[in-house]
Amino acid sequence: IGMLVGALTVGSAAPHLMRWLVPAEAWRLVLVAAAVSALLGAALMLRVPSDGPYAAPSPPFSWSAAPRILRDRAVLLANAGYLGHMWELYAMWTWTASFVAASETVRRGAAEDVRGAAALITFCVVGIGAMGCWLGGRYADRLGRTTVTSAAMAASGACALAVGVAYGRPLWVLVPLLVVWGVAVIADSAQFSAAVSELAPAAYVGTALTLQTSLGFLLTVATIYLVPQAARVLGWRWSMSILAVGPALGVWAMQALKRRPEASRMAGGRR
Repeated sequence: IGMLVGALTVGSAAPHLMRWLVPAEAWRLVLVAAAVSALLGAALMLRVPSDGPYAAPSPPFSWSAAPRILRDRAVLLANAGYLGHMWELYAMWTWTASFVAASETVRRGAAEDVRGAAALITFCVVGIGAMGCWLGGRYADRLGRTTVTSAAMAASGACALAVGVAYGRPLWVLVPLLVVWGVAVIADSAQFSAAVSELAPAAYVGTALTLQTSLGFLLTVATIYLVPQAARVLGWRWSMSILAVGPALGVWAMQALKRRPEASRMAGGRR
């Protein structure tokens, strides 16, 4: 799952690279490239002959099972951790370019066109998250899902607060911090799906994962909207700090899950 989310991460970063490669007035080419990439992905999937030797049965979605799943304390805590993660993730990905551009404008002056540099930096920051996905999966299987997710969210939440301090500073100060954030913000993502698949009743795993993903992406709509609103009130310097709320709640949820007996079903007993 970590490798799959890593591929999603690189794909999410790619439009920023395209934006850096084309002139600002040719922004429509970024949308065209994204659409063509989706078509190529569909064509590749049609070339896959089967699901492979390790495919598991896919339980159908069940509306009647949803209340039962949402009442399951262990699954509820895993979902709370995921929602804390999603509160931060897509808003960070969406607004990093604007944050960097605003920071560079403060440092270099409004006369400089900083959008290209901001796009390239954002590509690197988002794309390097693929390494975080791999590391998160590797160490979650060894150390436990609650440990890795808590560590990743603690690191990413700290970065959400710290980038305000680096705002307006030289890129050699700001970019390394953003890179650490890019790795940490996605490192835990796959572990929430893995946790729910291990905690939910086997007959309703598909329903549980659908609910988790739907609620998570619904939440991202709110935070993507909130960041520029915060920028109007607080300025871009501290706009990203509101994203630290999610990881803080996520760490609490995963530590609460770690103390429950059901957590022994995760990561081969490593919780």
